[in-house]
Amino acid sequence: MTTDSNTQAPAAPVGNSDLIYQLDDTPAFAPAIFAALQHVLASFVGIITPTLIVGSALGLGAHVPYLVSMALFVSGLGTFVQAKRIGPIGSGLLCLQGTSFGFLSVLLSAGFIIKGRGAGEEEILATLFGICFCAAFVEIAFSQFINKLRKVITPVVTGTIICLMGLSLIKVGMTDLAGGYGAPDLGALHHLALGGLVLGTIVVLNRASSQVLRLSAVIIGLTLGFAVAWFTGRVDFANMAEVPLISVPQPFKYGFGFDWIAFVPIAVIFLITPLETAGDLTANSIISKQPVKGPLYMRRIKSGVLADGCNSAVAAMFNSLPMTTFSQNNGVIQLTGVASRHVGFYIAGILVLLGLFPVVGAVLQMMPKPVLGGATLIMFGTVAVAGIKILSEAGLHRRNVLIVAISLGMGLGVAGVPEVLSHMPDVLKNIFGSPITIGAFSAILLNLFLPDDPQLEEEDESEYDPEAHLHTVLQNRPDDEVVDDNNLKTLSRDLDPAARPS
Repeated sequence: MTTDSNTQAPAAPVGNSDLIYQLDDTPAFAPAIFAALQHVLASFVGIITPTLIVGSALGLGAHVPYLVSMALFVSGLGTFVQAKRIGPIGSGLLCLQGTSFGFLSVLLSAGFIIKGRGAGEEEILATLFGICFCAAFVEIAFSQFINKLRKVITPVVTGTIICLMGLSLIKVGMTDLAGGYGAPDLGALHHLALGGLVLGTIVVLNRASSQVLRLSAVIIGLTLGFAVAWFTGRVDFANMAEVPLISVPQPFKYGFGFDWIAFVPIAVIFLITPLETAGDLTANSIISKQPVKGPLYMRRIKSGVLADGCNSAVAAMFNSLPMTTFSQNNGVIQLTGVASRHVGFYIAGILVLLGLFPVVGAVLQMMPKPVLGGATLIMFGTVAVAGIKILSEAGLHRRNVLIVAISLGMGLGVAGVPEVLSHMPDVLKNIFGSPITIGAFSAILLNLFLPDDPQLEEEDESEYDPEAHLHTVLQNRPDDEVVDDNNLKTLSRDLDPAARPS
C-alpha cells in the first residue's frame, strides 16, 4: 500500500523527533533488524503472559509450551498481515499483533465453567478456541460499522469496561505473587520476597532516565526474578529433555467445541477491543506522521480492526488466544525513528521462528508463580488506570459518574458476592456472573437511555472522534513520557490493550 500524501491532512507532529525512515521507506537490513528486535523485546512479555496465566489457572501445564509457541507464531502472522495489508485486511502501518489481556477475565471464567462440568484439559481447550473462533466474527462484522456505532460504545463505556478488566484481574496477580492457586504455603515470606523483588525492579526501572530501561523494565524484572529463583533451587529443568525440538502448527489440534453460555461474555469483549485498537492505530498514525482525518485514516481504522478480527480467528484456529493491536511499539517507533512498515516483516519473521521452537514456552512455564505475579500485578493495575484515563478524558460530569458508579458497582458487586445470582437460572447465572459482562451491559444500556446533561448538549452535537480521542492525552505529553505511558498501557492490556492497556 502506498501513502496518500496529497489529499489528506497531515498528522500532528509528536514532540520534536523526526523519523529516520517513513512509513513506506525500505531500511537496509542492519537498521531494520535492529528496530525489529526492539519491537520483539518490548512485546514479548505481553504476547506470552496471557497464555501463561490461563494455562496456570486452568491447570493446563502439559500443553503450555505448545500454547506459548502458537501465541508467538500467530503473533508473527498477524503482524505480517497488519503491515503488508492483504486486500482490505490490515492497516498498512507498523503495528504489532499480540495476545490480548482484555479477554483474560472472561476466558478464565469460561474455562472454569467448562472445567466445572468435568471436562478434561483438551476439551477445555477445544471449547475455548471454538468459542473464540466464532466470537472473532463479531469483531469482523463490527469493523465495517465502527464509525457508525460511536454513539453506542463511547469512551465512558469503554473506560468503564477497561477499568473492570483490570480490577477483576488484580486478584489473579496477587494470588500468583503469594505462591499461586492451590499452593500449600500460600503467602509464605519467600514467595512474597521473590514477587516483591520483581515488582520493585520494574518500578525502579520505570523511573529511570533511560528510555531503553523503561521499555525493558518488565523483561528485566522477570529475568532477574527467574535467575534468583533458579539460584535458590526453585526452578527444575529436569523435564526439558522431553520437550520436542519443533512445534508444528496444527489447526484445531484439540478439536472444536462450543458453549453459548461462555460465548456471550467473550463476544461482548470483541465489541470493546475494536475501539481500543482504533485508538492504538490513531496513535500509531500520529507518531508515523500519517493522517488522522479523512478517508485514508478511516480506511486504515476499518482495515486494522478487520485484521484484528481475522487474526483472532486465525489465532483460535492455531490454538491461541484472541489477538489485538499492541501499542508499545508506538514508543519503539518514536525511540528509533523507524516507522517503516517493512520492519513489520522482520518482526513477523522473528516471532514465527520463536514460535516454532517449544523450548521457549517450556522455559517460561517453569517460571515460579511469584515471579509472574510480581509483573502481572502491575500490568493488571495499569489496565484499571488506563480505564480511568479514558474516563477522565470523557468527562466525569453527573451523567457519566452515574453510569460509571452503577456499572462498577454491578461488576465488582457480582465478583465479590457471587451468591447474589444464586436463585437465577443457570444460563443467566453464568452469563451475568462475569463482572465484565454485567458491567458492560449496564454501561451500554445506561449510556443509551440516560438523557444528556442540558449544559453538555451543544458539546455532544459537535463532531467527535472517539477513536482519536482515546489517545489524545497520551500524544500531548512530553517526549520523555510517551514511551513510558505506551509501554505501561500495552503491557497491561495489552494490554495495548489499554490497553489497549496501552
